[in-house]
Amino acid sequence: MIEMLSHEFMQNAIYAGLLAAVACGIIGSLVVVNRMVFLAGGVAHAAYGGVGIAYFMGWPVMPSAVGFTLGASMLMASATSRSMARSDTIVGVLWAAGMALGILLIDLTPGYNVDLMSFLFGSILTVPRSDIWIMVGLDAALLVLVLLFYRDFLALSFDREFARSRGAPVEALHYLMLGMTAVAVVMIISVVGLILVIALVTIPAYMAEVHSRSLAGMMVVSSVLSAFFCLAGLALAYRFDLTSGASIIAAATVCFLIWRVGIRLHRLAKGFGRKP
Repeated sequence: MIEMLSHEFMQNAIYAGLLAAVACGIIGSLVVVNRMVFLAGGVAHAAYGGVGIAYFMGWPVMPSAVGFTLGASMLMASATSRSMARSDTIVGVLWAAGMALGILLIDLTPGYNVDLMSFLFGSILTVPRSDIWIMVGLDAALLVLVLLFYRDFLALSFDREFARSRGAPVEALHYLMLGMTAVAVVMIISVVGLILVIALVTIPAYMAEVHSRSLAGMMVVSSVLSAFFCLAGLALAYRFDLTSGASIIAAATVCFLIWRVGIRLHRLAKGFGRKP
């Protein structure tokens, strides 16, 4: 561990993982309780279009990806603001269009052949210090928005009709939630890549939901779990020379399976312990 922390790139990777964990805890909880996993997946894959634009135009990747992904998320929010039932086709089209745009623009970038794998499966070990400060600002923005609209988000997550009846701006909150998802997704892509991002968003939040009594508590527990998975995956990647993004998701998946088996055994034990 001391040897690992002596390298600057590992220090940056740890900072990036912890900052991404905060975004995972906040957005993952909202995504899970509002049953928006497919929608979040569409936002994640559309983000690749922003990566392609950044390389084609020679712009910084993270700010460009945030801007493009926000635009794509607003289109998805518009398509799903009234009903999620018949909007999956539009989300799927935007999902595929963003990926295709990103790949084509990277192919057309003169004199530069970017490594697609670094964005598809993450490149946390190459996150620069400048992106760390951007992630700090994005995390701060997410925390401020959640604090300002926590009661409205809570009502929205519980029942949209109830939220409307108490005067909450349901449609505006839907747009805001998708915009926050877009920001979080771009942060997490640098950690585990856009293909694996949904796993890191949903696994900790799903585990936290079972053991939390409030949405705020769920966000805190989910953030802690996300941080643990990121650190454990980084340690595995460093020790065995593995791909960092895949190692993080592997750590999360193994913990999830052990947790599910533990819950099942606990329920069986309680069932056997009951008196006939």
